[in-house]
Amino acid sequence: MMELPVKRDNNGFTLIEFLVSIVILMVGLLGLLQAVNISYSHNLQTQLRNEAVTVADSVMAGEVAKGYGNASTSTSAIYVSRKILNGMKNYSVVRTGSSLQNSKEITYEISWKYKGIRYTHNVSGVMSNTNP
Repeated sequence: MMELPVKRDNNGFTLIEFLVSIVILMVGLLGLLQAVNISYSHNLQTQLRNEAVTVADSVMAGEVAKGYGNASTSTSAIYVSRKILNGMKNYSVVRTGSSLQNSKEITYEISWKYKGIRYTHNVSGVMSNTNP
C-alpha cells in the first residue's frame, strides 16, 4: 500500500512567537508613555515660568503706574494665585527697594514650587524723579 503525502501548513505563528512579540510591543509602549510624561512635565514647568513672568510684569507695571511719589521702597510680601491648566498655583511676591538721590530702585522676586523644587524670577526697575 502506498501512503499519500500529507500537506502540512506551517505558515502561522506559534504561541511563543506571539508572546515574545507582545512583550516587545509592551516595552515600546511603556517607553512612549514615559516620553509623554516627561513632555507633560516640561510643558507644565514652562507654563508656570511664563505665569511667573506675567505676575512680575503686572506688579511692576502697577508700581510704575503709581508714580515716583507714591512708589514704595519698603519690603513687603504678598501671595498671588493663578489658574494653571485645571488647578490653582500660588506665587510668592516679595518687593524690596532702595532710594537713591533722585531715583528709587524697586525689585520684585516671584517664587513658586514645582515637585518640591523652589524656582524664582526677579524683575527690577529704577524710577527717577523728573521734578526734583
